[in-house]
Amino acid sequence: MAFSKLMERAGQGRQDRGLRERGFLDGQFLIAMPGMFDQNFSRTVIYVCAHSPAGAMGFILNRRQTITFPDILLHLNLIDQNDAIMLPEKTRDFPIQSGGPVETGRGFVLHSDDYHSQSSIPVSEDICLTATLDILRAISDGGGPKKATMLLGYAGWGPGQLESEIAANGWLHGPASEELIFDHKLDGKYERAMHLMGISPAMLSSEAGHA
Repeated sequence: MAFSKLMERAGQGRQDRGLRERGFLDGQFLIAMPGMFDQNFSRTVIYVCAHSPAGAMGFILNRRQTITFPDILLHLNLIDQNDAIMLPEKTRDFPIQSGGPVETGRGFVLHSDDYHSQSSIPVSEDICLTATLDILRAISDGGGPKKATMLLGYAGWGPGQLESEIAANGWLHGPASEELIFDHKLDGKYERAMHLMGISPAMLSSEAGHA
């Protein structure tokens, strides 16, 4: 699903959040089943931000990214080398993850709803998405949301594609956990997501695609 479509759809939700039609996978986790041979998604946990007849879009939550937050600020000319040295430890360590194989050069910040800007998109009752420089400036200045993670790239599916993959036993899906979304300990997150749904790894090969 193109990010522009997500923006359009979520923008409508911002105007009338309570009435917009939600896809059945909106705000859910996807967990890759053992038969997932696409290395882009093997053993991944994905948070679905938008799901509609036009397709689906979400972010991988358990893939590391080698670039650091100061690297990104420098690349975008939001700070200079002297500023980078002076950044507080919390800002230097702000987590950067690989969100998916689409538009990998583009950054997105998933965050708690205590931060809002004109470009912030409500994804759920408690989580927003911002993909503009204003939130990076706020974080670099020591402000911004209480909970956040930055993701480079996203995962996207065309019309009916994700539904077909689930029907083919490619994905397990179930309710998302805010705690797990913002859990920056990536090692073992796949297993923790499964346990959250009451599923053990030994059960996955015989499960249908839902929890």
